[in-house]
Amino acid sequence: MNDISRERSSELFEKAQRFFPGGVNSPVRAFKSVYGTPLFIEKGDGCFLWDADGNKFIDFCCSWGPLILGHNHPSVRENVIDAVEKGMSFGAPTALENELAELILTHNRKVEKIRFVSSGTEAVMSAIRLARGYTKRDKILKFEGCYHGHVDSMLVKAGSGLVTFGETSSAGVPKSFADETIVIPLNDRGAVEQAFKQFPDQIAAIIIEGVPANNGLLIQDKEYVQFLRELSTANRSLLIFDEVITGFRLGFEGAAGYYDIQPDIITYGKIIGGGMPVGAYGASAEIMSNISPEGAVYQAGTLSGNPVAMAAGIGQLSELLRPGFYKELNEKTAAFVASVQQYAADKEYQLTVFSIGSLFWFAFTDRNIQKAEDIDPLSMDKFKIFHRELLNRGIYIGPSGYEVGFISSAHTVDTLENAKRAIFESLDVVYS
Repeated sequence: MNDISRERSSELFEKAQRFFPGGVNSPVRAFKSVYGTPLFIEKGDGCFLWDADGNKFIDFCCSWGPLILGHNHPSVRENVIDAVEKGMSFGAPTALENELAELILTHNRKVEKIRFVSSGTEAVMSAIRLARGYTKRDKILKFEGCYHGHVDSMLVKAGSGLVTFGETSSAGVPKSFADETIVIPLNDRGAVEQAFKQFPDQIAAIIIEGVPANNGLLIQDKEYVQFLRELSTANRSLLIFDEVITGFRLGFEGAAGYYDIQPDIITYGKIIGGGMPVGAYGASAEIMSNISPEGAVYQAGTLSGNPVAMAAGIGQLSELLRPGFYKELNEKTAAFVASVQQYAADKEYQLTVFSIGSLFWFAFTDRNIQKAEDIDPLSMDKFKIFHRELLNRGIYIGPSGYEVGFISSAHTVDTLENAKRAIFESLDVVYS
């Protein structure tokens, strides 16, 4: 099959390289791990995307997750238009903030008060500061393979020991910042216990993705997550769930509701705003009382609670509360994943499709993967071919084998059938 035309996208990328580092405003968009230049997108509608060359794709990236209703959903679009007509930013309170907060808190038992911010990274940064201010401790325990935005103290990787201070994984992050972060493997109870013994009364919080989904889909057993809850409580540390991906995606209460576990602080991301730039963090009223102007932990933002983002969020989250919304979405995803997995099994292809809720991840392996270190880097050679073949057949997924895919309510049964055929043909090429 011939490759799709990228003539116009290539021209735009060449021009973009004069303006932006690497020609992009976020690294993964650069298509460094796959074939060809990045696709410049012109339009999205429902579950479809169109690029600058007129190619049409079934979209399983969904703007990296938040478009759970698909692109250009009328409830979101009409709310945005109404808000824009009244003004796009005031730097002052609006009733829309109250309305969206009430919508969230009324239907989410896991948080009592929230603070809106402008991104998931900002939410995590604020949650970590809150945990440190509340506990009067400095160290944060995180897990290898979990991504928490580009916060300085979170841009760390594991050192050489089982329990070790993090080592900076980005230039510009001082070693002293990384030294306050302890990095251990996922799904290793002994390592967590050892960390608390090694650093007694020093760990402010454990932070973990609700379901680790930024470095493959590393689904953790409930017993392990419950263990983290119990151990953090026993050591008077907080448990932070980073639900920038899983919040309002696995269900309205996210991974906290899925596992039926109560974190101390939860961070949320852009799904709240239907694709508009927004994030939030929340906790009990008692913990949140430590945030300025009520408490001593300072956090501010001119665009926090931006009226356009709030309006979009009201439109989107109201749809998610429709009876049966998540049941229908998750069942649709499960059937899709099962069909792909069965095809691979029938053909004896080495492929596992990991899935939870409406998230899925193609892994070119027959192993159960729960740790980042279990991912075979050589399997990414297969993904590179797979990605090109999918694009040629009108399927758009994230341009990295470590990224997960998403299904939205806009993906119809017929569309998913077409997507499956394209996936089957692409797998045949990978394993030919």
